[in-house]
Amino acid sequence: MERENAWKSYKSSDEKKIEALCEGYKDYLFKGKTEREGIKYVIKKAKEAGYVSLEDLIKKNKKIKSGDKIYAPCMGKTIALFNIGKKSLEEGMNILGAHLDSPRLDVKQNPLYENSDLTYLDTHYYGGIKKYQWVTLPLAIHGVVVKTDGSVVDIVIGEDETDPVFCVTDILIHLAQDQMVKKASTAVEGENLDLLIGSKPIKLKKDEKDKKDPVKKNILQILKKKYGMEEEDFMSAELEIVPAGKPRDMGIDSSMIIAYGQDDKVCAYTSLVAQLNVTNPEKTSCTLLVDKEEIGSVGATGMQSKFFENTVAEILELAGYKSSLSIRRCLQNSCMLSSDVSAGFDPLYASCFETKNAAFLGRGMVFNKFTGSRGKSGSNDANAEYFGKIRGIMERNKIFYQTAELGKVDVGGGGTIAYILSLYGMEVIDCGVAVLNMHAPWEVTSKADIYETEKGYEAFLKEA
Repeated sequence: MERENAWKSYKSSDEKKIEALCEGYKDYLFKGKTEREGIKYVIKKAKEAGYVSLEDLIKKNKKIKSGDKIYAPCMGKTIALFNIGKKSLEEGMNILGAHLDSPRLDVKQNPLYENSDLTYLDTHYYGGIKKYQWVTLPLAIHGVVVKTDGSVVDIVIGEDETDPVFCVTDILIHLAQDQMVKKASTAVEGENLDLLIGSKPIKLKKDEKDKKDPVKKNILQILKKKYGMEEEDFMSAELEIVPAGKPRDMGIDSSMIIAYGQDDKVCAYTSLVAQLNVTNPEKTSCTLLVDKEEIGSVGATGMQSKFFENTVAEILELAGYKSSLSIRRCLQNSCMLSSDVSAGFDPLYASCFETKNAAFLGRGMVFNKFTGSRGKSGSNDANAEYFGKIRGIMERNKIFYQTAELGKVDVGGGGTIAYILSLYGMEVIDCGVAVLNMHAPWEVTSKADIYETEKGYEAFLKEA
């Protein structure tokens, strides 16, 4: 039952393919740090591969047929890609589903303030984080500001080498006696995760008296000059604070990648590559990249919304299906890989894992028959018949794969979008890439696992 390390089997030709795939992945990680940026990247690649907009097809009432490639975004944060297959859509689709959002700090709607000649942005953390990991790091600001006239200003500060960066400060060790005896969960308070963004006061004219909050006023002057932005515009802004810097190869052997947001962008990218690589599938292939998974898949762009169901209904209408039962049959007869990461075994924290059922870096893509916590609470538990079918696909295509649980039974747990899609009656199982440092500002993956996962996704989409 012990799985082999995939690196042992690779020839030089395989390693060249691995490097090519991972260079593209690193490019995506840097250009798609937020959901909006990720969607723009996906649409660009989809168009280059011949995909057309569902919205345009609906406007033209253009009928779709086998071989058509379609993309359908939702609010710039979620997207579904379809490659229409030869078989009837009522026979179902092969679906890959990953999420684009990652843990981060979000700027509040009334965030800007000055204290002791320093100016800050007030933040609210998003998703599950260890708050103490986010202090003293170089951070960047990504997002949009939407003005009352509807105009949108894209903002990225901290990624270019000439850009300034930002940070959340921490108390020096010499004065940290009280902090050091606190629990890790309270050593840094959520309300103290404010971003330091400036310290220089505005220059006053000779006849002007001292102004209140001169550093804040200087910041506002800069924002006005560079972005045409007023302080009130923060109310309709979505600004995300993420680690600054590019993804990097990791290890003397360059066998790993260290980067922000690999949960779950590593599965999103491999799903995208697999979707774009598949041509003329028997069953319609679909890749679904969604928002809000880290906070429960809620909202209009989360998996709990009706976006996907509505989009499939539009596809069926353009394909000539008139029965209201068609969408139910299509979704129920579909098969899905819920593409999400798994916790990689860390020998420095071995006590948190049960090693017979843990995911090891370098041993291929990871299947989680169930997720949830403790008594499988909140889990989609895939049935044995479906897992047997998936195993057959992997083994016929010589994919390195392994199975895992998310730590020891009583230690913790987690969830994915799998249970939501299973509500349609379709077969769903979780699978993806093992990650070290999951939910930390910088996460680690194995290039071998990325390669095997992309191959596994591609094999699944080709299945009849």
